[in-house]
Amino acid sequence: MKEFQLIEKYFLNRGQKRRDVLLDIGDDCALVEPASGKSIAISCDTLVEGVHFFADMPAHALGYKSLAVNLSDLAAMGAEPAWMTLALSLPNVDEQWLSEFSNGLFEAAEYYQVALIGGDTTRGPRCINITINGQVPKGKALKRSAAKVGDWIYVTGTLGDSALGLDLLRGVYQVAPQFKDYLLNRHYYPTPRVLAGQSLRGLASSAIDLSDGLVSDIGHILKASNVGAVIDANQIPISTALASCVSEEQALAYALTGGEDYELLFTVPESERGAIDTALLHAGVKFVKIGQICAGDKLKFTLDGKPFTPDFKGFEHF
Repeated sequence: MKEFQLIEKYFLNRGQKRRDVLLDIGDDCALVEPASGKSIAISCDTLVEGVHFFADMPAHALGYKSLAVNLSDLAAMGAEPAWMTLALSLPNVDEQWLSEFSNGLFEAAEYYQVALIGGDTTRGPRCINITINGQVPKGKALKRSAAKVGDWIYVTGTLGDSALGLDLLRGVYQVAPQFKDYLLNRHYYPTPRVLAGQSLRGLASSAIDLSDGLVSDIGHILKASNVGAVIDANQIPISTALASCVSEEQALAYALTGGEDYELLFTVPESERGAIDTALLHAGVKFVKIGQICAGDKLKFTLDGKPFTPDFKGFEHF
């Protein structure tokens, strides 16, 4: 199968159709028309076989996750998903793999109303690169740089499940069947908190998605905002599955540093706490307060009311 036959069969005329796409796949560039009064939010993520996923990862899950991790970046900015491009490198043309991959990709694209407007295919080690574009009302984007001393720190969902799911694939643990499917699903099919991010506009002072682990990711907010933070480790949300499968200490390690949760961490001024409760209730997302922004530039933890120093760190690419 030739390149353009591959594109036509698996990617052309599929997924969401949007009125703001003037020209999509088939020309040198795509043309889009952003809505009046909106800024464009752009993010890009690369998934490389052997680095970000195993060679035997189900193709449907890989297609879904490839887009979901990009959508999570838009969620952290409070943006509405709109358009994407896909650059796909493959060692060979495996039609069954392509069918399952594209089905997973477009399942996510249709749910979140994202149009595929262009991209590229090439021969090489399996690698998926997606550039996602969204729209956010001008001046309303959530940033990492506006947390203030006294703001409360929240996270959505539960943390650490995806990391344990990954270790199940590595053979590090064996767990009861009633937990295995849940943990693997959390790793393969993360839920980008798109609606929650939009609900936080005008209420949260800063936000970030948790891709590399809470310890690493909150550090980006602290550095950008020039503040410190105190986190109550007892308040870190841990699922029943995680708590049932590993020790309390290991569960906390997964939750703080495991990564690939794709939940949102955000800060909220005291004056907006009530509004946050209402906004996220309407978004259908569970969330919990885990700490507070403080003066200085250090990230500190307490456990059972006493100072606590984790002896583990979040993920770093280099």
